[in-house]
Amino acid sequence: MKLSNANLDQLPPGTKVPGYDRTALSPGIVHIGVGNFHRAHQAVYLHRLFETGRDHDWAIIGAGVKPYDEAMRQRLQPQDWLTTIVELDPAGFSARICGSMIDFCAIDAGQLIETMARPEIRIVSLTVTEGGYYVDAKTGGFDASHLDIIADAGNPGSPATVFGIIIAALMARRAAGIAPFTVMSCDNLPENGHVARNAVVGLAKLRSDDLAQWIEANVAFPCGMVDCITPATGPREIGIVAEKFGIDDAAPVVCEPFRQWVLEDNFPMGRPALETVGVQFVSNVAPYELMKLRILNGGHATIAYPAGLFGINYVHDAMTNPLVTGFLDKLQHEEIMPTVPSIEGVSTESYYRKCVERFSNPAIGDTIPRLCFDGSNRQPKFILPTIEARLAGGQTVDGLALESALWCRYCYGTTDSGEVILPNDPNWDRLTARARLARQTPQEWLKMTDIYGNLGNYAEFVDAFAAALTALWHNGAEATLAAYIGD
Repeated sequence: MKLSNANLDQLPPGTKVPGYDRTALSPGIVHIGVGNFHRAHQAVYLHRLFETGRDHDWAIIGAGVKPYDEAMRQRLQPQDWLTTIVELDPAGFSARICGSMIDFCAIDAGQLIETMARPEIRIVSLTVTEGGYYVDAKTGGFDASHLDIIADAGNPGSPATVFGIIIAALMARRAAGIAPFTVMSCDNLPENGHVARNAVVGLAKLRSDDLAQWIEANVAFPCGMVDCITPATGPREIGIVAEKFGIDDAAPVVCEPFRQWVLEDNFPMGRPALETVGVQFVSNVAPYELMKLRILNGGHATIAYPAGLFGINYVHDAMTNPLVTGFLDKLQHEEIMPTVPSIEGVSTESYYRKCVERFSNPAIGDTIPRLCFDGSNRQPKFILPTIEARLAGGQTVDGLALESALWCRYCYGTTDSGEVILPNDPNWDRLTARARLARQTPQEWLKMTDIYGNLGNYAEFVDAFAAALTALWHNGAEATLAAYIGD
């Protein structure tokens, strides 16, 4: 059955359809970046809220600025912006039709600015990917030299970036006497609210100090921690929706049954009562964020590269390999988890065990190449800060050095059996060249200071890294992991 408003009552039995009148919804949020994660996460939380009968003035208008955003718009429009969400619970799959998005702005900067300037829009949220915030790789601050930013700064009346469009909409509201909306990043990166603020304020400064100061004083950028494993939609996922549930959806989403959202409660223009459907509102997101970055994201990095060198394709298959899980368990308990500060009412051990359960879910079909992807961006976020924290405390880093050496060995471009590893990083050619140098001289890998910073100056880390990489080349990944686990 083709998904649409008209066909909701004809969908196969067992499919959960919206229990609220979608025609009674009105928008309160513009969301830029209508990808799978947004539809599995933020959109589902709002859908659940609407099911309780409240806050129907907080529906979503989708938006985007990239060509692929237009492709998504074209897929969703014939089905009235509805999305089938299939939760891949090993105990039994379930499907719900999510109806919290009621429109999708044309991919046109002028129309998007006009939409965001409407007084009923009180939140503009973003999932524009970790790399979409124009962060300078060397300083960690805003990259004002990027060509996109320079172009927007010189043409404020015709912005092309998300942040130029946000500034234009804020200025339109200011001119009309309408209070500014809250900018809410939903991307998976540390201090995402601060990063979003840096991008908006940084671009504004290129135009006017007064404009930048006004934004800093008047616009809220709450930080948030988001989590829900959401694979890309391909033939496998479309087949699950069509064959198991009998729904013809041009852009379904499959995801794990787990989702988490921790938000800083900083919404001057108001917000939906998402705490009633499981969102945690706190004064400081940082401890939750650090727990996720180190245990979950660091855990993904820990299993990714040994599994990649073993030629394993699926994450759940990696979790059946005793060398992979033994490495994960020892590294987490001895070096990663001790760096995570305690959070009242939260057990880091329980959180870790839940991560292991999630990684082991065979229904998700998450892949090792996805976990290995973009290590040059992910390692500095998920692994290297933990190394720095342990070195600062005078603690050992043998396991973390081995994880870093496994990444280096993976970037050489072959598995332990000699199979070619396809390019899997925007900087793949550079990484491969550096990994080839490091085979004979391990310290060459650590000379990438834009990734490793000054870690190459710490003898304890350099020595541990060199020993690990040498062992990987001389003995292979299996023997090296077995030796580490047995110590």
